[in-house]
Amino acid sequence: MSFCWVTLNVKNMEESLTFYQEIAELKVNRKMNPMPGTEIVFLGTDDSSTEVELIRNEKNNSPAFGRDISLGFIVESLDKKIEQIKSSGITDIEGPFQPAPFIKFIYVEDPSGARVQFIENLQK
Repeated sequence: MSFCWVTLNVKNMEESLTFYQEIAELKVNRKMNPMPGTEIVFLGTDDSSTEVELIRNEKNNSPAFGRDISLGFIVESLDKKIEQIKSSGITDIEGPFQPAPFIKFIYVEDPSGARVQFIENLQK
């Protein structure tokens, strides 16, 4: 068994695609419109079989996300990622946090309110 994707219902597909493509650096793997008013996009990286599935349904304008769940992405340099995030216009950044000598991370929210964590492993 292997983990294949996480699904996020989004308020605005274009804003969410911009966030996950530019900030999380994911690529669109496939798009579909399974029924009128519903759009689905799967994103991922070249080196992973795990994807992020974005669903925009016209009938669900208020997706809800809990603060106890976040998506985590490993980055080479947290400082560079923070610069990139700020230059994109996102100013609400939680952290950086360093709970142990070998890891440092931040949180931001995607356009629909899901928490996204960017992590730098400091032991290389």
